[in-house]
Amino acid sequence: MNKEFEKDVVSCLNILLNGGIILYPTDTVWGLGCDATDEAAVQKIIELKNRPSNKSFVVLVDSRERLKQYVKEVEENMLQYLQTVQKPTTVVYENAIGLAPGAVAADFSIAIRMCNDEFCSEIIRKLDKPLLSTSANKSGEHTPRIFKEISDAIKEGVDYVVKYRQNDERIASPSAIVKWEKGILNVLRE
Repeated sequence: MNKEFEKDVVSCLNILLNGGIILYPTDTVWGLGCDATDEAAVQKIIELKNRPSNKSFVVLVDSRERLKQYVKEVEENMLQYLQTVQKPTTVVYENAIGLAPGAVAADFSIAIRMCNDEFCSEIIRKLDKPLLSTSANKSGEHTPRIFKEISDAIKEGVDYVVKYRQNDERIASPSAIVKWEKGILNVLRE
């Protein structure tokens, strides 16, 4: 790990442990994030994005074990499917547990992605909790694909902006979203 990476991880942990929000690179697009179990932090993101409070978020985990801590039931078929996909894939699970109420949909479902990104995984491991993740834009606006496309309003509205990968020009796209219902895979977004 390089020094910038390590410094950003330490800075993010300090902010997250104190109820703050970060602007950070993920395995897809740049995101706004917080401790997914901290309701006050989730509400800060809702306010910053001007997002309807009834809209749920994506939560990032670093492992199957952590996933199973926040969902009552995880089907083995879904985990096997995830091993076959090339694109980052978010799964909508029923019966979320242990997450901030504002992160979860009204029907108690939650969208969770097992993140393979080194930076995100390091933060999740050290925080020992999942990260809330949502695109770094105001609700209804275009999703930024690289750091330079993120508005100043978003950058100024967070407690910490990660420096790592700000100069990365690789165009990113949002994850695929799927839902496993009664043994049938439903693709909600490719």
